[in-house]
Amino acid sequence: MMSYFTLLKTSGWDGYELIDSGEQKRLERYGKYRLIRPDPDAIWRRTDVNEWANADAVFVDDKGNPHWEHGAQMPENWLIKYKTLTLQARLTPFKHTGIFPEQQVNWDFLSSVIANGAKPRTVRYMAKRSLKIALSVASGDTPRNDNLPNVLNLFGYTGAASLVCAAVGAKVTHVDASKPAISWARENQKLSGLLDKPIRWIMDDAIKFVTREVRRGVKYDGIIMDPPVYGHGPGGEVWDFHKSFPELISLCPQVLSPQPLFFIVNAYAISSSALMLKNVLSDYLLDFGGTCEFGEITLEEKIGKRLLSTGIFVRWSFS
Repeated sequence: MMSYFTLLKTSGWDGYELIDSGEQKRLERYGKYRLIRPDPDAIWRRTDVNEWANADAVFVDDKGNPHWEHGAQMPENWLIKYKTLTLQARLTPFKHTGIFPEQQVNWDFLSSVIANGAKPRTVRYMAKRSLKIALSVASGDTPRNDNLPNVLNLFGYTGAASLVCAAVGAKVTHVDASKPAISWARENQKLSGLLDKPIRWIMDDAIKFVTREVRRGVKYDGIIMDPPVYGHGPGGEVWDFHKSFPELISLCPQVLSPQPLFFIVNAYAISSSALMLKNVLSDYLLDFGGTCEFGEITLEEKIGKRLLSTGIFVRWSFS
């Protein structure tokens, strides 16, 4: 397996841009609205102080009462376009909007791999598959379309990555422990005109779900996961990244197809480097060969062109 360190950089698009950052805050535009949010790592100076004067909403991180302050003209939710997708943004009490723009680089990667990187098949595999379909047709069954890549999105939250995959022809299983998050994701599916796409929405604990998929013999051609530092499953299951993540990763190779397309892990607010993600993933994907990228996920400022790190990642691909 080849591996290398890199920075994934999102420079923004029509629906989003990081305008400026500094003094432990970031100034961003989501659609037509400017937001100021806390960012403890942005300890440098702001590039243009005047740009900050016209914010539509400011997140105030008061202890015990975190909240947004905004005028009457600022809606509680609004729509943002990303290519063919329409996503609903909201002012949440968790200081985010439900849209994570730094993931644009991964969305573009997923679109390319799924749309252009049809599963590499050996002649032997295709011969077996052709025989299987022929026998199925002879028996009167309707053969399943095995050429559609099967993608598993764990901790899928509001569903942008799931919709990106479905829009370019993948079957998607979206798993999250939060019922409100899944409802939000399904609303994004409706807004994006993708109700006819094969997406399964599953509210479950990630480890329990993958364990069941192992028993069922289900296989996926790609896995995406954005695990939190801490969390709880719908049944009260406890997620602690440094204890739970190795257990989850150890299960995943058992649900990967023989020639998978990709495996992506994003992590935020953990006291570890991207080397940790690369080392853990390499433990289980070494025999698959391919290429492993790891590093930081960043946003590029519009004004100062500085890079703001938002998290770490590891991204394995078959090529």
